[in-house]
Amino acid sequence: MSVPLTTHLASLSTPRPYSAATEHAFLTAAGTGALPLPLLSLYLSQDRIYAAHAYPRFLGQLLARVPFSSQDAPDAPAERFHGEVVGMLADALQNVRREVAMFADVERAHALDFGRWRERKATRDYTAEMARVGALGSFEDGLVFLWAMERVYLDAWNHVKSLLPNTTAGAGSALPAIKELVENWTNPEFVHFVDTLGDLVNRLSIVPGTPAFLRAEEIWARVVELEEAFWPVGGEELASLSV
Repeated sequence: MSVPLTTHLASLSTPRPYSAATEHAFLTAAGTGALPLPLLSLYLSQDRIYAAHAYPRFLGQLLARVPFSSQDAPDAPAERFHGEVVGMLADALQNVRREVAMFADVERAHALDFGRWRERKATRDYTAEMARVGALGSFEDGLVFLWAMERVYLDAWNHVKSLLPNTTAGAGSALPAIKELVENWTNPEFVHFVDTLGDLVNRLSIVPGTPAFLRAEEIWARVVELEEAFWPVGGEELASLSV
């Protein structure tokens, strides 16, 4: 195709606007110093469930679907490509394990107490969709889904980062913790990871008009929808208390 698949997907007009996921009120409050610590704690408690439980499981399912073939020579393009995918998935698993440890560090440093919060419906919806794609989707579906999640996440935290230069922390602000998170989720290593994922997706044999192409469009739209819902809104920090 003349336009890379990731470029095409990012250009789509989705049922829920892309900005709804990447410039959500939660993110704007985070970048302007208006986000209260309890709401950040609620969000991170949910993101930890995603990272510690659902994400490694999804990576394992995707790894099991890498279509290696004994008919491919060691230097065949398909063999090299699939080896790159395995390397990327291994890196992703190492990254998410470091991220789970970071959550624990942030929780301790800012006294966030993740155990106070019940699992949100949006979290269950997201992790259920990951499990569905991992179990029922094709290898191509899974790789597109993984890239879509990471691309939206990067763009969301870049939005937060863009707001920080003129922001000062008020009493009870989550800003110190936010700055730590922005550094983790917008650093050059994460950008490189997302770019690498995008390159792998663009090298899949997915051409316009095919069922795989249409599924990729559906996956992109669904991820945008799930990401928007994953950001909590003001007041949920009270409604989601576990006790």
